Amino acid sequence: MPAPLPPVVVLCGGRGTRAWPLTEDLPKPLLPIGGRPVLGHLLEVYLRQGVRRIVLATGFRADLVEKWAGDLELPPDASVTCVDTGADAGTAERLRACRTELEDTFFATYGDGLGDVDLRALLDRHRAAATSATVTTVPLPSQYGTLDLDADDRVTGFREKPVLPDHWINAGFFVLTAGSLDASPGPDLERDVLPALAMRGELVAHRHAGFWRSVDTQKDLAELEHLAATGATPWLS
Repeated sequence: MPAPLPPVVVLCGGRGTRAWPLTEDLPKPLLPIGGRPVLGHLLEVYLRQGVRRIVLATGFRADLVEKWAGDLELPPDASVTCVDTGADAGTAERLRACRTELEDTFFATYGDGLGDVDLRALLDRHRAAATSATVTTVPLPSQYGTLDLDADDRVTGFREKPVLPDHWINAGFFVLTAGSLDASPGPDLERDVLPALAMRGELVAHRHAGFWRSVDTQKDLAELEHLAATGATPWLS
């Protein structure tokens, strides 16, 4: 049998302001896709690949996340723990608040991003690099259509919202060591901890070429809802 995978902590405590008014009184990870919360789809990504310990770092409307988690049907050897990390905490602060629930090496992810990331390949990348942290990265999907121009600036073609392969973005789906959270005392993983790790050469990227989508806005939610309506769940392929 394959070795068990480390636990995962899911950051699901933010206010989701970019998806307002849908998130006026509902955490963004509980927004529905195909009649099921985003968070439910995300946990299935981890459970299907062998993760058995899940920690939900809650905050804004923690009561709703805890109620939802309490009604989950899980595999008999799996568990979900909720840790209320405060309504206005930064992402690094939320992870630090969950330390007692985690092992020295653990997965971490955002509660509003879905992708068919191979978790064992991600973990292998982290171990091979021997760094403190690994971040999954994907090519930047442009929100705009682009124009192809020739040397005389004549338009030779159009591309509707292309993927920009020379620009890589943070897709979440991290592997972290407990000590990595001390690289900076700052409150945010993205603004404080990850840049500090990068400066030390302690952050490596895992390139993901498969499906990934973040539920940032109502438009993102509508696109995923359309996929679910057609019976497609590419984040589980």
